Amino acid sequence: MAFPSSAGSLDVAQNLGTVIGSEEACGFSFDQSAIAAFIETNVAADDMEFMSNMNLFVSGTVRETEQFTQSQKTAHCTQIERVARSFGFLK
Repeated sequence: MAFPSSAGSLDVAQNLGTVIGSEEACGFSFDQSAIAAFIETNVAADDMEFMSNMNLFVSGTVRETEQFTQSQKTAHCTQIERVARSFGFLK
């Protein structure tokens, strides 16, 4: 599934980084080939900034989720699961 065409590289990096950064906190194990396919579809091959931006958002999300209340975690992980399933990261 492709990301909305109006999304720029930074948007894709932020949103994918948030999903990947939530993987461990939410107790998920994402399909690595689905992540690779998402990147192939949604990130230009010559986009040299994507990975550093995505990694920044992954790190920020990991730190942020450590501070969540249980209710925040429940809400966050529920939506992360829905997003991850919609892109095939979770079966």
